[in-house]
Amino acid sequence: MRYGYARVSTDDQNLNLQLDALHAASVPRIFTDKVSGKSRKRPGLEELLSSIGPSDTLVVWRLDRIGRNFRDLVDIADELRERGANLVSLTEGIDTSSSIGEVIYRLMIVFADFERKAIIERTNAGLAAAKARGVQLGRRRKLSTKKAAILRQAVEGGLSKAEAAKRFRIGRTTVYRFLAEAA
Repeated sequence: MRYGYARVSTDDQNLNLQLDALHAASVPRIFTDKVSGKSRKRPGLEELLSSIGPSDTLVVWRLDRIGRNFRDLVDIADELRERGANLVSLTEGIDTSSSIGEVIYRLMIVFADFERKAIIERTNAGLAAAKARGVQLGRRRKLSTKKAAILRQAVEGGLSKAEAAKRFRIGRTTVYRFLAEAA
């Protein structure tokens, strides 16, 4: 049996391109998800993997539809192998039922992992350079330094932390964090 899997990251995106390709490849049963590839909670993929068995084939439009990182791709390929199933990627022309297809698949996973690590390194280098230039990174603080001092004085003056949170329109956790920073 041939099973298809299609995934997009958000509800705003559509699956049409992938579904058309899977239908053109004569895939009778297709599972879908609309969730980020980073998430391991993909109900469609989980249902597909529980359905697939020996000599079945999982067909995807592209490899990045089943996993966005090296570990995910390897885990899914290993699970398929343990079940005696194969993986076919239409775009990359990979078919793990042949030994050369398996080798190409493994090489592509290595290169995909390299690319992901290179992106992370460039991002971290950019963040470090911005920080060195004095750019404030991260979310804006909920309270200015002046308001944080007023908050601290109010709590020291007897105002409960819950009431301070309401008055300053922040969460109680934020109140505790500002008080801890002041200490």
